[in-house]
Amino acid sequence: MRLDNRLADGPPMRPLACERCAAQVLVRKSSWQQTSVQWDGRATAACAERGPSGGAFEGCGALRDTIREAALRGALPLTDGTGDVAPPP
Repeated sequence: MRLDNRLADGPPMRPLACERCAAQVLVRKSSWQQTSVQWDGRATAACAERGPSGGAFEGCGALRDTIREAALRGALPLTDGTGDVAPPP
């Protein structure tokens, strides 16, 4: 896997496994509105929502829910420095 060095200016991306299919990706949650996700071949193959390669992929709802829950629990910190625990209304 080739790491994305565009995020080198802040906290590193963290591994996170989807609660539905256990696909493990690297994630950085910069704010409630912005999330960076890095997929590798193994995660792509394991994702229950991605399907066969070649088609457009808008994102995985199960992974999105896993990321949100991890952020709410504090397991995935927001890097924007606001200290907000809950998403904005």
